[in-house]
Amino acid sequence: MSAPIRNSSDLDRAQAAGEATRHPQRLKVLVGSASCGVAVGAREIESAASSTVQELGLDAVVCRTGCIGFCGREPMLDLVLPGGLRISYGNMTPEKARQLIAGYAKSGDLQPAWALGHFHNEELVSTGEVRTYSEQSVGLKGIPRWSALDFESRQKKVILRNCGLIDPNSLNETIACGTYRGAFRALVQMEPDAVIDAVAESGLRGRGGAAFPTGQKWRLARQAAADRKYVVCNADEGEPGAYMDRTVLESDPHAVLEGMLIGAYAIGATEGFIYVRNEYPLAIEILENAIDEAEKHGLLGENIFGTPWSFHVTVRRGAGAYICGEETALIESLEGHAGEPRNRPPYPVTAGLWGKPTVVNNVKTWASVAPIITRGAAWYAKMGTKRTPGTTIFSLEGCVKNAGLVEVPFGITLRELIYDIGGGIVGDRPLKGLQAGGASRGCIPPSLLDLAIDTEDRDGETIMIGTGGIIALDDRACMVDMARFLVGFFLEESCGKCVPCREGSKQMSHLLGRISEGQGTPADLSLLERLAKTVRSAAFCGMGSMGSNALLTTLTHFREEFETHIRDKKCPAGVCRIGRGR
Repeated sequence: MSAPIRNSSDLDRAQAAGEATRHPQRLKVLVGSASCGVAVGAREIESAASSTVQELGLDAVVCRTGCIGFCGREPMLDLVLPGGLRISYGNMTPEKARQLIAGYAKSGDLQPAWALGHFHNEELVSTGEVRTYSEQSVGLKGIPRWSALDFESRQKKVILRNCGLIDPNSLNETIACGTYRGAFRALVQMEPDAVIDAVAESGLRGRGGAAFPTGQKWRLARQAAADRKYVVCNADEGEPGAYMDRTVLESDPHAVLEGMLIGAYAIGATEGFIYVRNEYPLAIEILENAIDEAEKHGLLGENIFGTPWSFHVTVRRGAGAYICGEETALIESLEGHAGEPRNRPPYPVTAGLWGKPTVVNNVKTWASVAPIITRGAAWYAKMGTKRTPGTTIFSLEGCVKNAGLVEVPFGITLRELIYDIGGGIVGDRPLKGLQAGGASRGCIPPSLLDLAIDTEDRDGETIMIGTGGIIALDDRACMVDMARFLVGFFLEESCGKCVPCREGSKQMSHLLGRISEGQGTPADLSLLERLAKTVRSAAFCGMGSMGSNALLTTLTHFREEFETHIRDKKCPAGVCRIGRGR
């Protein structure tokens, strides 16, 4: 039986043990092993590193870590030198891994030409502590600091604070970075109402797309009278090109568990569920291990931190239906029913799972909670905008040079994301448009690049970005084809409950198919627009109108391209069938 963690001294003991494995007094080879790394060969890199260490008889250890965000440079391998200095390498191969380790062992060669950057210090966001490591006098020439990279310098990591810095299967390592300090403070030193006050004062809003004030949601659930309450983590991430939630679960699962523990204490819940789509097997494996470790050490289960409070968490696998990202459909699925949205009111905070008060928050929202408790609401509220404090994550994809996960404060512009952090467009081709903030947002033109990212649209000032990724499209993309893909996605994912969504999406898809094949008429375009507006206003739930939103936004900004397909029977980008061989 593992020793339970009951007080701050126990947390200190676990922290010391975690720091000893994070920065051992010998060489440590760290392999990025989240899904993005595994997909491009991380396991082969790990095997090559392990065999090299063994063959050379080195006093070294080979370990796994999660995703640090620079997915476009995977597979990644880091050398953590005795004393804590860390050098990160991208686009590794098994042969390069062998050469790197052997060269360092023989002569201290750090292969500067292969290196992305080195870590001179790190901020433990959960506690505010900054740890600085001694830089070597030799060997680092030509290797920039990680924090100075274009991809990294504009970021502010709160949600991703430990991702890529710890072994996600090590409870001690996550505690070494400050995890569970917030839970200890909340459960031992604060009243539930004080916890809710802190979250409310921070300005934290839901990061699942709706941006509802988190503190307000929690207060409503706390005030609801019931013999049982629940908290739920919505990890049913289904947006095309989005993988933020998956990465957090794979790289720092205890950040989510700690947030749920704090939220459960605040509203009076003793049971929680994490709803994860079954397509995330690695995330589920790591998450279940984290729950098991937390239970063994008394951080979940009965009498947490020696208090009367108890909290249990269960992972539930979803079948991958996009509609289950909508909280009432998710609750229906948790109860064993078909994932279809419910009428509201009543809202889940008063009548949710099995008719009991239920708080449903996104992975990113739960992961944001603990630092607010440890560092204070004012610290968090200083980031971002007045309406939407804090940070958010995007998966920056498409034709950008620096693809990966990006965490930035609200208020940053799309131009800064694409050109400063993303490094611009591959091949320096012109940017044609962005599919920004999820499939429902459709495609927008470069003329909107200077709008600030927020949780609402304000004409000429901000653009609302939901929970999806940002996909950059160069001049080789066809916007008719993009609209057809987006509408087809929502058609495929429709739960079929209401006629406007079920049948309207089908007809929109049919009309877009006609246009893309050179059979469209001006009347088709007019009908398509009217149909989309009707579906948007008549669909039963918000998700039912998303395909219409995607189409109308794309059509508004790129109407000329639709008209060219109809009038000239030509696809300017050469993507659609009518554009080939002409």
